[in-house]
Amino acid sequence: MTSRFLPLAAYRAAIGLDEPFRPAAPPAPAARLDEGVRSVLRLLGGDPAVARLGPRGDFARDLADADAAAARRLLRALLTVRAPGPLPEGADAALDAVLGAERGLRPVTRVHGLPTIAEAFPRTAFPAARSTALWRGDITTLAADAVVNAANSALLGCFRPLHACIDNALHTAAGPRLRDDCHTVVTLQGAAEPTGTAKITRGYHLPARHVLHTVGPVVDGRPGDGDARALAASYRACLDLAAEVAAIRTLALCAVSTGVFGYPKEAAAPVALRTVADWLDAHPGRFDRIVFTVFGAEDEAAYARALGA
Repeated sequence: MTSRFLPLAAYRAAIGLDEPFRPAAPPAPAARLDEGVRSVLRLLGGDPAVARLGPRGDFARDLADADAAAARRLLRALLTVRAPGPLPEGADAALDAVLGAERGLRPVTRVHGLPTIAEAFPRTAFPAARSTALWRGDITTLAADAVVNAANSALLGCFRPLHACIDNALHTAAGPRLRDDCHTVVTLQGAAEPTGTAKITRGYHLPARHVLHTVGPVVDGRPGDGDARALAASYRACLDLAAEVAAIRTLALCAVSTGVFGYPKEAAAPVALRTVADWLDAHPGRFDRIVFTVFGAEDEAAYARALGA
């Protein structure tokens, strides 16, 4: 297929979107997590991705010399640079045990436990204050029905080892099936993902059942009107697409384009707030809660100012 945009109906079954995720193995006991990490690395030792990490000498020796934290960083880096495709025999179960254990060790925040914007900012005039929340934290620990990922146009995640972007964080926590699903979708589409659109996959080892991947504008300097329209289109695309999946009642939006893609935080926050408020006004009752998620204090302050707090 060579169209520039693939609708949900054209890939929904191909990625098993509505099927519950069933790991190939239960979570490993926390006390055996390091052993599990090393087991996965040994299974991946002959994978072509090892060469993509650059000159490292003898992989087995490096692994033997690594402490627990270094072994986990090595596994994360290896999975980050690894192309989509089946894992070596036995690695699926071993990796599911590791990722399941890591999920169990992370704190989980429940969306319905968050104060609404109306409660947190009682003086705000934001029209959707009663059905939205502003939360600062790690989106990989948020138990929403769906979370939004700020993706690039290749839609396959970040390939830079240990890069501190949301794309990398979500793929790391979810596991390599997330990249496999994105590869299936973009292959069916036959083209890169256009700016201002979105795709959806399962969330795998994330607390969120689904991930929405959207491509926001890349801004170098001061954003123009076209950038604002593109950013608003990204948020609308996520809301429209999430609304097609009946099981999604809560949705966590990241601050699209404001990280490595350069959109100034002060300019982006009002666009996000206005777009969501307009969408909710046009679709009353479709979602129980929309959460604006931010990671840093600067992002949180930008939203607070936009809310008139």
